[in-house]
Amino acid sequence: MRDGPPPKSNLEVLRTERLILRRLTTDDAEFILELTNDPDWLRYIGDRGVRTLEDARAYIEAGPLAMYDRLGFGLYCAALRESGVSVVICGLLKRDALEDVDIGFAMLPAYRARGYAYEAAAATLEYAKRELGLTRVVAIVSPENEASMRLLGRLSLSLERTTRLTPEAKEVCLFGPRFTA
Repeated sequence: MRDGPPPKSNLEVLRTERLILRRLTTDDAEFILELTNDPDWLRYIGDRGVRTLEDARAYIEAGPLAMYDRLGFGLYCAALRESGVSVVICGLLKRDALEDVDIGFAMLPAYRARGYAYEAAAATLEYAKRELGLTRVVAIVSPENEASMRLLGRLSLSLERTTRLTPEAKEVCLFGPRFTA
């Protein structure tokens, strides 16, 4: 029997009390397919056209995998430590339309209201500061998404302004840190 925690996989980014956050792979296609077709994802984040497992694999390759290659960070899969069940997507994004890196998160409906999104997001912000040396991370959220705005408040982010990611896009709320490092 070995002493200490199990070894980290090369995909694992960090651990919290209840979650393991790791890089997404195309093996996560089923999770991504379910998540991107959740009514709240479609309402607040938008339809990404992910309808099949192949679409989900392509979404992972063009989004998170490409960002890992380009920047060394991206969206991560947060899975329950006890069961390995994927429940949250959370991570850091660099969008062309924003000056700063932003944090994004979404979770499966069956796991909401248990603190998993907060746990993943708080750990991700700490990781951004400690490991990546980022001094400012922002968040964007649909003006109707009150639950996410409450979570951002708990993360010490507050509304700075509204903005559009593209001229034709809907307006979003941009939250920034109350205090910068």
